[in-house]
Amino acid sequence: MEQVRAKVFWACVVAALVVAGLAAISPWFLLLEIIFIPLVLVGIWDLIQKRHSILRNYPVIGHMRFLLEDAGPELHQYLVENDEDGRPFSRDARSLMYQRAKSVQDKKPFGTELNVYSDGYTWMNHSMATRPMAENPEEDLRVTVGGPQCKQPYSSSVLNISAMSFGALGGAAVRAMNLGAKNGNFAHDTGEGGMSIHHKEAGGDLIWQIGTGYFGCRTEDGEFSPEAFAKYSVEPQVKMIEIKVSQGAKPGHGGILPAAKVTEEIAEARLVPQGKDVFSPTYHKEFSTPLELMDFISRLRELSGGKPVGFKICIGDPVEFMSTVKAMLETGVVPDFIVVDGGEGGTGAAPAEFSDSLGVPLLEGLMLVHNTLVGAGIRDQLKLGASGKLVNAAAMAQAMALGADWCNSARAFMLAVGCIQSQRCHTNQCPVGVTTQDPGLQRALVVSDKSERVHNYHRNTVEALAEMIAAMGLEHTSELNPHQVVKRVSQEQTLTFSEIYGIFEGGPALLEGTAPERFQRFWDMAGPASFHHQPPAPAAA
Repeated sequence: MEQVRAKVFWACVVAALVVAGLAAISPWFLLLEIIFIPLVLVGIWDLIQKRHSILRNYPVIGHMRFLLEDAGPELHQYLVENDEDGRPFSRDARSLMYQRAKSVQDKKPFGTELNVYSDGYTWMNHSMATRPMAENPEEDLRVTVGGPQCKQPYSSSVLNISAMSFGALGGAAVRAMNLGAKNGNFAHDTGEGGMSIHHKEAGGDLIWQIGTGYFGCRTEDGEFSPEAFAKYSVEPQVKMIEIKVSQGAKPGHGGILPAAKVTEEIAEARLVPQGKDVFSPTYHKEFSTPLELMDFISRLRELSGGKPVGFKICIGDPVEFMSTVKAMLETGVVPDFIVVDGGEGGTGAAPAEFSDSLGVPLLEGLMLVHNTLVGAGIRDQLKLGASGKLVNAAAMAQAMALGADWCNSARAFMLAVGCIQSQRCHTNQCPVGVTTQDPGLQRALVVSDKSERVHNYHRNTVEALAEMIAAMGLEHTSELNPHQVVKRVSQEQTLTFSEIYGIFEGGPALLEGTAPERFQRFWDMAGPASFHHQPPAPAAA
């Protein structure tokens, strides 16, 4: 496999040797060595250098990628204009992520390149009374996660690594991310694949995600194991527990890890047999109603010694989430946090219809969750996280204005460890060693270098967020509100987020029956005993 990836390099080596032999016939052949010897030397340097993943796996020929990147503003503009139509993630944003990961200049001349009069253009309102920027944003902009029922609250960064499993990512990528999180004092979500040795090596803070397969805390037949969960959840490195109810890229969809990919390390992390297919069901066996979900949360909190416990969800039917909130009110069990994942979120592999047509987008999902919790009078008892293409400070600020307390990103940290979006994640042939278990391909990813880039991206992005809120006259992201974000909805009209999304303010409107008609109707159809719609109450005689 190594020879295939380096075939141009080896061709140069062979050519140099052949030419050296032909020199015995005629010394004129030595002129060809002017071409081949420099190429061989370049290839040797590519193989041993540690800064560029693509060159370590593709010596000599890998330089073509960098030549195309440097082809000039005309090509760059072509790539920007021909990006995915209508998507909020462009190659401009990709360039910004690379720049911040490498700590290179991310400023640009001539002002905005966006059409400020196009539908959908969104901006933040600055203040005439600006504030000094936080002196140490990574430490000053933090959020305490843990409600009244939590014994071990966690001081979280406003930006953390979103859920990505070992198995989907290679061990080198996981180690680089966790070491970067350790150095920057932020959290690394394990994904549903369990806590591997790669998550634990550096000692960075972990959010242990528990999915439908209960990997890392399961019995041999795939049931939840309280004993296994209690054993691993009390480890000091585990700061929070996250139940994965659904994810944005493929809500309501399970998965299978083929037997060929179930290595010894993956089997150990997931507590599954090596060399056998591993299934992630589409549903949880431990709960099937909102009341049972609250009971599961309560059990996990107790088994973990009182650590923050919450769940991750991509919003679908509003009634189902409102039923969950009614279960909170009935049982008195309130999760410490909820992570709202947008339907635009990514994954290594998902059916196209699921990626494109299922799941509420992040901003609308946040609006529903925040409004429901405010309307039920319990918003102050838990924190909200947000994930789904949040790759820069402006996107984070907009999510926080709609109620998020912190943000998670997967895509940005993948790019920080070297992902070039070749979209071969599901093939085990990632050319830069990020999403593969192939040791030959993983050699491209040098943990010490890429962990530094992970930390750089976090530090530079949080600093950019600190600069933004200071320009808005704020001291902390918790002061952001929907009145400060404006969106052009047509050529003639602009509206604030509060006007677009109808953010609740004041008392528990849903409990008092005074919420807007649409919200109140959904609330009245919800019941704590079932995720399904409840029949309307009979009319009074």
